[in-house]
This record gives sequence, structure tokens and C-alpha cells, in this order.
Amino acid sequence: MAQRILVVDDAAFMRMMLKDILTKGGYEVCGEAADGVEALAKYNELKPDLVTLDITMPNKDGIAALKDIKAADPGALCIMCSAMGQQSMVIEAIQSGAKDFIVKPFQADRVIESIKKVLG
Repeated sequence: MAQRILVVDDAAFMRMMLKDILTKGGYEVCGEAADGVEALAKYNELKPDLVTLDITMPNKDGIAALKDIKAADPGALCIMCSAMGQQSMVIEAIQSGAKDFIVKPFQADRVIESIKKVLG
């Protein structure tokens, strides 16, 4: 059975790109969310194997969503997605429990490598 991934990004185009990379890599995208509030609700509903979280989003950013998801499920596996120049946020995300981060624009091989590393 394919491992299930929840893709969280406020940009539909980025979600679509990531979904395409993950599907081609043999993973199942079990859900999508456009902000941190939706991310937590979908996480609790779908119980995915892994979550990709954009850092900059409306309503609740990726780091706040990461903290909420980790509070709900300390074993949750999350990978942050950020544009270049968000290094301080990446460090905060790792300290808050993110397992890795992927830099935008996405490179398919780097995305798959990160997911494989985190999922073991």
C-alpha cells in the first residue's frame, strides 16, 4: 500500500506540482489543505503518514500548524516547504519538530529523496 501524504500549501499551483511529483514517486496524496487551520483538521481526519507544510500561509502559518499537529500527534512526520531566504524559519521549524525541509521551486528528485529519508 502506498504511503499517504497530506499536501499543505496556500498556492493551488504548488499543491498540484507537489502532488504530481509525489504520485509519480509512488506515493498517495490523501488530501490537500490551503492553510494551517485546514491542515490540522485534515490531519486529524485523514491520519496521513506524512505532511508537507508550506511555511508562509494565511490564517495560520506552517510553523504554527506544525506545532498544532505535533501537539495532537507527537509522532507526526512533517516536512516544511519554503522559498529561498527563509532560513531562520526553517531552523524554527526543525526545532519545532519538522523532520526536513524542501526549498521551492521544487526539484522532483530532492522531494522524493526527502520523503524517503523521513519515512524510512
